[in-house]
Amino acid sequence: MPSLRDIQNKIAAVKKTRQITRAMNMVAAAKLRGVQEKTERFRPYAEKYAEVLGSLSQGVDPEIHPLLAQPETVDKVALILLSADRGLCGSFNMNLILAAQQFLNDRKAKGQEVDFYVVGRKGADFFKRRKTPMAEQLRGAMNVIDFDLAVKVARFGLNAFLNGEVQEVYFIYSKFQSMVSQVPTVEKLLPISPVDTGEDVEPEQQQIGAAEYLTEPSAEEILVELLPRYVNVRMYSGLLETGTSEQAARMAAMDNATNNCKEMIKDLTLVFNKARQAAITAELMDIVGGAEALKG
Repeated sequence: MPSLRDIQNKIAAVKKTRQITRAMNMVAAAKLRGVQEKTERFRPYAEKYAEVLGSLSQGVDPEIHPLLAQPETVDKVALILLSADRGLCGSFNMNLILAAQQFLNDRKAKGQEVDFYVVGRKGADFFKRRKTPMAEQLRGAMNVIDFDLAVKVARFGLNAFLNGEVQEVYFIYSKFQSMVSQVPTVEKLLPISPVDTGEDVEPEQQQIGAAEYLTEPSAEEILVELLPRYVNVRMYSGLLETGTSEQAARMAAMDNATNNCKEMIKDLTLVFNKARQAAITAELMDIVGGAEALKG
């Protein structure tokens, strides 16, 4: 059995750890409020942007813009992984990494090459240790999520696609659903797929469900301007979702760690009390034994 001094040292160390995890929980909660507010404000904008773009693209020739051109064959694709720069957020980073690894394996099985772009130190470090080829690594960027970052990240895939280096571009991010649910999501970024016009739906229902816009200039000219910006909007939305998910995951992880520290302190205190009682009993036995020896 460990000595009383050792148990006291362990209790003190766990109490210090509890203070750290509690502070990290509070920091994550403060950051979560900020990035979650941004995410909730931006979601309606992104959804409306997609709705307007979808309405304008109906009946428009895909040849008007290279971002709409669908490839006949796919030999090479680009993948952009959004991960965190810091750990201590449970399985958040590993879930994203496993999704990226699964994507790479699936594409390799199909005989396709992958240009791999990684945003976030955790994802870059993981694949660097496993000697996975990466076209670009962007470390330390997730500390401040803004639209400039979205443009920079989207440009990785946009340039590769427009230069003909890849036929498709995908990105992986963590979709924030709730405080306990953050889902790794794979989405196709380029080329922008035609909107489903609902061929199986009655024409009367299509007219009711779809919004009609009178545009000046023409829909084609507007699409030429909107399509590149749409790529940036989608990437910014993915970055915000990932940032929100990261802070929610870290907050939950630090809360669990704080609770575990409380349980450890409780268990160690019980062990300390038992050890102290055993020591007192041993001393009493020594005293009684010495007294009996003096009587004899």
